Amino acid sequence: METPNPRRSSARAVRSNRERSEGTRRTLLEAARSLFVERGYGDTSTPEVAALAGITRGALYHHFTDKRDLFRQVLEAEAEAVREDILASTQSDLSPQAALISGAQAYLRTMTMPGRTRLLLVEGPAALGLEQSLAIDQANAGSTLREGLADALGNENVDLDALARLLSSAFDRAALEIDAGADAVRMHHTMVWLVRKLVT
Repeated sequence: METPNPRRSSARAVRSNRERSEGTRRTLLEAARSLFVERGYGDTSTPEVAALAGITRGALYHHFTDKRDLFRQVLEAEAEAVREDILASTQSDLSPQAALISGAQAYLRTMTMPGRTRLLLVEGPAALGLEQSLAIDQANAGSTLREGLADALGNENVDLDALARLLSSAFDRAALEIDAGADAVRMHHTMVWLVRKLVT
């Protein structure tokens, strides 16, 4: 009979506890996202999030400082998902110009996920303030846009940071219009036309 290895058992216990903790955190984030989309930040409470997740408020506050922290982490997860979709759309042998256009189309597609536009472009700035919302964007979709513009424009004499911010605003407006019921196909075509004019 094999002698039990205390170190191995301890490592399994640590891994199991970590997995349970991550599972609880994911469940809370999913419940919070659902309520923030349905009701907005202001009309969502942490007891409601905990109840929907089937988890105690104590467990919620173990993972998140307060409602604002919970909301910020929901937004960061959304922004990271947008960034990953953009990067996935450009993982091929595309020219820099074609990669920028593909990334632009991916942004508009991924923003149509139910609730995403409201969270990132409406609730986020209102609850966290414009500065913090922009910082989240700049760490995700904003950075991919700036990098794409830098590759596509080469040595053009232009302020890339300013250009990226302005173009990002146009993309956000397009996402908001689509979310409000505008013709998505026309909006996609218009944004692609704009990007092509910039880089070709």
